[in-house]
Amino acid sequence: MKLTVFGATGGIGQEIVKQALAAGHEVTAVVRDPAAFTVTGERLEVFRGDLSDPASLRPAVAGRDAVLSGLGARKKADAGITTRLTRSVLRAMEAEGTRRLLVVSAGPVGPQPADSPLLDRAMYGMITRILKDVYVDLAAMEAELAASATDWTSVRPPRLQDKPLTGSYRQVVGGFPRSGRFIARADVAHAMLAMIDDAGTVKQGVGVAY
Repeated sequence: MKLTVFGATGGIGQEIVKQALAAGHEVTAVVRDPAAFTVTGERLEVFRGDLSDPASLRPAVAGRDAVLSGLGARKKADAGITTRLTRSVLRAMEAEGTRRLLVVSAGPVGPQPADSPLLDRAMYGMITRILKDVYVDLAAMEAELAASATDWTSVRPPRLQDKPLTGSYRQVVGGFPRSGRFIARADVAHAMLAMIDDAGTVKQGVGVAY
């Protein structure tokens, strides 16, 4: 497949690029500074993109089978950036007629299991209060997805870890795995790549966790 990856310098974005190349896909990695991107590969194109200008992103998404985005706030002060950047990606895709889009969101944005243990509910409440602005931003991003013409999927992980790929995790379409507290960035990337051809995840939020 021909894939485009936004946020390719981030933890999840780099994993998507590496795993996609290893699987034999053609990958376009969209970055602001190509010099800061160290991943290499025969089927890799590094595209310097201005995420404030949807028109400049059109060549990066034209004719692609899917677009995957690891864009997101890297610190609390960045809240609001995810919606703005994703909106640019959506406009570029809609202009080119590219439909399949998978993005990273977060577990607290979606519904929690009805039978969550008391400790999980307490942790959920604390985290959502501390990072309220970040989750408001992600919810707004998901609203943009829902209003778009794309075949989107929002992947919602819990706390992220820098650990090796396992390929073993739980996922719930329209919900979240019970007591799912952690997942490696590598496994989030693995899940996103696996969902590209999964029609059951289209226009859905999908919770992923160990």
